[in-house]
Amino acid sequence: MSKIQVTLPDQSIKLVPPATTPQEIADNIGSRLAQDVVVASVNGSLVDLNLPLQDDCTLELLTGDTLEGHEVLLHSTAHLMAHAVKCLFPDVKISIGPTIENGFYYDFDFDGTFTDEDLVKIENKMKEISKAGHDIIRQEISSNDAIKLFSDMGESYKVEIIEQIDPDDTIAAYTQDDFTDLCRGPHVSNTSKIKYFKLLSTSGAYWRGDEKNKMLQRIYGTVFSKKDGLKRYLHMLEEAKKRDHRKLGRELEIYTFDNEVGPGLPLWLPNGAIIIDELEQLAKETERLAGYQQVRTPHLTKGSLYERSGHLTHYKEFMYPAMDVDGTDYYVKPMNCPHHHKIFAASPRSYRDMPLRLAEYGTCYRYERSGQLFGLMRVRSLQMNDAHIYCRPGQFKDEFLNVCQMYLQYFKIFGIEKYTMRLSLHNPEDLGNKFVNEPELWLETEKWVREALQDGGIEFVEVPGEAAFYGPKIDVQVWSAIGKEFTLATNQVDFAIPERFDLNYIDEDGSGKTPICIHRAPLGTHERFIGFLIEHFGGNFPLWLAPVQVAVLPVSDKVLAYAQQVKGSLFEAGIRVNLNERADKIGAKIRHAELNKVNVMLIVGTKEAENRTVSVRRRFEGDLGPVRLETLIPELKDEIKNRSVTHRQEADAETQ
Repeated sequence: MSKIQVTLPDQSIKLVPPATTPQEIADNIGSRLAQDVVVASVNGSLVDLNLPLQDDCTLELLTGDTLEGHEVLLHSTAHLMAHAVKCLFPDVKISIGPTIENGFYYDFDFDGTFTDEDLVKIENKMKEISKAGHDIIRQEISSNDAIKLFSDMGESYKVEIIEQIDPDDTIAAYTQDDFTDLCRGPHVSNTSKIKYFKLLSTSGAYWRGDEKNKMLQRIYGTVFSKKDGLKRYLHMLEEAKKRDHRKLGRELEIYTFDNEVGPGLPLWLPNGAIIIDELEQLAKETERLAGYQQVRTPHLTKGSLYERSGHLTHYKEFMYPAMDVDGTDYYVKPMNCPHHHKIFAASPRSYRDMPLRLAEYGTCYRYERSGQLFGLMRVRSLQMNDAHIYCRPGQFKDEFLNVCQMYLQYFKIFGIEKYTMRLSLHNPEDLGNKFVNEPELWLETEKWVREALQDGGIEFVEVPGEAAFYGPKIDVQVWSAIGKEFTLATNQVDFAIPERFDLNYIDEDGSGKTPICIHRAPLGTHERFIGFLIEHFGGNFPLWLAPVQVAVLPVSDKVLAYAQQVKGSLFEAGIRVNLNERADKIGAKIRHAELNKVNVMLIVGTKEAENRTVSVRRRFEGDLGPVRLETLIPELKDEIKNRSVTHRQEADAETQ
């Protein structure tokens, strides 16, 4: 019998009979690999381990430690959970079960809500199914056969999904024991490969995220290929719970929501307003030195402006409905760029004016569905650190790179050590639909961005199909001190919209040219960025950013007059200070200041009043002894001015 040639990543070759599976090749290589492999890559495409190989090919055997393998493991565990739920609650209908970052969820049509006790039962059933070692078998069937299969099973949500697939497409389904689910795959080959998992929480979720549809019950979970990986992740989740910006935002009185105001519309309390002011001051100082000019634009405008910009075509589902004003449609603005284009066009421009950098801290409004709102991370009212740079082609690389360098400067200030720049590219198949139909300009501007990043020595990854509709962009992913990932900001190229607005400048040769526009927001929105900072610092803001920088704590009313003098001196020095005048014991006052995460506590007793000193206590450092105010105040002012990150993180090295 002739054999096929299978080339492994190290270029070694295995000669095997046709119909040999990747799992069988892993078995032949070694018992450890046979146990750990979860999916195969054949000629660069992910496939099931039990797929028979028929022709010569390249083969990579991927374990759950790889990105691709972990994704498959997560998805397979979502199916395992759905299988367990159906075993325990036969009348439940299943809908969808996608993967998310380091996790998965599945939505169920269930009369009632899943309790913590239910999660324990489901998890135990999952372990039972895993240990049973059921093979997971893929079958490909026609659309009509798939509809009949899932109709006979009473799975109406699956039928609805299939009915929206092209009837000529082949449908894939996976079966393990007596459970069958609709899925493109691939999946692990046997339930025994799924070992280290944990169900985390439950919530309600509208079918397809639409509040007009039925509320389903969602179960979240996670899985890792190794026990230690699961242990570390669960520890990180515990730290994340302590740092949850929704919890700390309430406890530290930073922001609130009110039903009468409306969901997704945060009200910034005094402490939150201080943080916003500090961030805005930082950005304005940075931008002034970088040659930006501040502008202001209105909160609403005529719909014709957004027709011209293309937002009504590409973005309308995220915009609030039109308001009829004297027979004309007006919209609250979802972004500032069309207004900035109008400011550019308000005056004649020469090549000598370029680059022109316009910045604004305008408030924008975007419609997010109720089921997608999440604390400060997903809101409907946004205060953006926004700017637009209009430049000539020869200036583009330097301008784009300067924006990226601004990101790195901010990362240093906020102690962000881990980040990734994602270069989002267009998909040629979606030109004229999702992306502006300018194929040559897409390739040219993507090349410019790629070269700018390479010239600046900035690491990045490329992601196709996620660009803005008018040009390529950089999405900035950052990780907090405990390893939680956030999408922070964006840096976008716009080669199409300036021409729609007839923007031009007179070039050196006297001809009119259309500028290139760079959309950038290094600090994103105040809402999302402050949510990130709350969790990154665990509420323990560095001194310059803390709403209350110093707490004066008198030991008794006998020294209250001196304590008030201390407060006055700090206040006059521009330091945000609070005096605790309550009749509590000093231990209780210290505890209160620590709960409110005050950086510096100045304890004032009889001895301090006599010596005109204060006893300094700092979070994470303890008592530092007596100091004279004339010595302490300049030190605090320098720390604030330099925006030092001097506090200690609560997370230890194990959680980072």
